[in-house]
Amino acid sequence: MRKKCQLTQDQVVAQLNLLNIDISRSYYSRYETGELNIPVETIVALRSIFHCSYDELFQNIRPDIQKNEYM
Repeated sequence: MRKKCQLTQDQVVAQLNLLNIDISRSYYSRYETGELNIPVETIVALRSIFHCSYDELFQNIRPDIQKNEYM
């Protein structure tokens, strides 16, 4: 999603910091690689930064799980 919005990790981190989410670029990169789970407040902020829906934000996270498994 970040790349789709043509933002660098540094730009996203700067915007997160403006939203009072204290995070470094190296820590943020660990979210992107799946090494760390993203806190809810960061997810909310990323949705705002990327100007997208939650569905779009979570698109393709786990392609091995069928969408209707949870319904």
